[in-house]
Amino acid sequence: METYDYIIVGAGSGGCALANRLSADPAIKVCLIEAGKKDNALMVRMPAGVGSLIKQANDHNWGFYTEAQKHMNGRKLYWPRGKGWGGSSSINGMVYIRGHAGDYDQWGQMGLKGWSYADVLPYFKRSEGYEGGNNAFHGGAGPLRVSESPMSSPIYRAFIQAGEQAGYKVTDDFNGAQQEGFGRYQRTIHKGERWSASFGYLRPIEGVRPNLTVISTGLVTRVLIENGKATGVEVVEGKGALTQQIHADKEVVICAGAVQSPQILMLSGIGNPEHLDRFGIKATVKSPGVGQNLQDHLDVTVIHEMTQPVSAYSQQKGMKKLGVGLRYLYNQTGAGADNFLQAGAFLNSREGLSMPDIQLHLVNAIMMDHGNHDPQKDGFTVHACQLRPESRGTICLASADPFAHPAIDPNYLATEEDRRVMREAVKMVRDICGQSALNALRGNEIMPGASVSTDDDIDSFIRRMGETIYHPVGTVAMGTSESSPVDAELRVRGVDGLRVVDASVMPTLIGGNTNAPTIMIAEKAADMMLGKRALAREESLTPA
Repeated sequence: METYDYIIVGAGSGGCALANRLSADPAIKVCLIEAGKKDNALMVRMPAGVGSLIKQANDHNWGFYTEAQKHMNGRKLYWPRGKGWGGSSSINGMVYIRGHAGDYDQWGQMGLKGWSYADVLPYFKRSEGYEGGNNAFHGGAGPLRVSESPMSSPIYRAFIQAGEQAGYKVTDDFNGAQQEGFGRYQRTIHKGERWSASFGYLRPIEGVRPNLTVISTGLVTRVLIENGKATGVEVVEGKGALTQQIHADKEVVICAGAVQSPQILMLSGIGNPEHLDRFGIKATVKSPGVGQNLQDHLDVTVIHEMTQPVSAYSQQKGMKKLGVGLRYLYNQTGAGADNFLQAGAFLNSREGLSMPDIQLHLVNAIMMDHGNHDPQKDGFTVHACQLRPESRGTICLASADPFAHPAIDPNYLATEEDRRVMREAVKMVRDICGQSALNALRGNEIMPGASVSTDDDIDSFIRRMGETIYHPVGTVAMGTSESSPVDAELRVRGVDGLRVVDASVMPTLIGGNTNAPTIMIAEKAADMMLGKRALAREESLTPA
């Protein structure tokens, strides 16, 4: 049995950051175990490759499906999640968003000491390598490279201007003093390459630190627990292969994400005893909250034709696609270096809100069904998602087989408020798209289309066409109550030497994309695990 100080399960956003920070001390032996492969594929490195990675299961994408959704016409929705080095940061849209300061202050108000905005801002800054350098809100020297979108198509500036014409604010930094409004996105793209957690944290130390061992294509089937302490894990490389046990002297850290972290805990006997008993698993730790509290951003799209050949379609159609690929291979420039997602907005669905509850992503292409339908014309897509849904779902076991996907039930649109916000989002986007700033570019509305006009029509459209925008959290939520699966230091209650460090620990879904917050959580967890004093709070900054 191999022995390490720390075993990290999952080389996603949290696992890569944690492996880097823990192994910085040469006296600490770290083993990082990932079920997928190394991120060598060109489509991972090339930002424009996101479309091929996300639309179906592959070596870098688990390709999950939800259970039939009661409030969405019984549909089973497709959930892409990252597999392999970098996890979902290797297949995501590369948008760098932290969420609103109020999200973290809410965590602090829940009694989670050390998780308010003033506490977490220093960790965001430590992780970030912002191209503009250090300032009040950004870090310039961190491993995660962040760049400003170049606004390389006229659609982006026209969209921001249309938002202003519709009466909304404009902001110059979604991660700065004011989140609300229209503006350009910051992206995890550096010199034309996707800058995933793997590129930022893992690849620079690969083969350099002898105290770090990385095991790829190794599925962790359960955590080994002896006398109330996590002592290691069981790993198998492929169904039917021999099981290997790896020992941890100090801690086992689960970083498998909001879907698979609760699955691994339940397979290890940590969960609701009644649920585990159904699959012949003995509950060693009674923790009914494991797999509960699932939250995700439901998304709906408004799509228009474009009257000028300036979208991704015209840049890549026909033989141009070959040229795009060759240019990218030669110098990492051109359309291959673009995610075609450079502008967006954070808006309020009604007056009286303290934080925006709607996020818009503008895609310079026609994008339907996660990119499974190749566009045949120029167009643009506005994604609208509800940032703080009331609906709560679950991750449950579907089988005791660790190779089987768990049962995912996000329970979308379970409340009237969720339905109202999504309905209002469609109306707001239509109003924005109708502004004169877009007249020179806007063609016919493809989706929802002219036949969708009343509230009932819009509600029906959302039920038929709504999809995830890839931000599940909360299934091993931290909290102050003994019923919460993990405490404020991310330690699993009822088991010594076991933590969870990924998006599953978020008690509430933050208002934005979840990659940057997950990396922040790992940065903070590393200091906790190493017994370091937390970075000094930055209390003078109070973003709107």
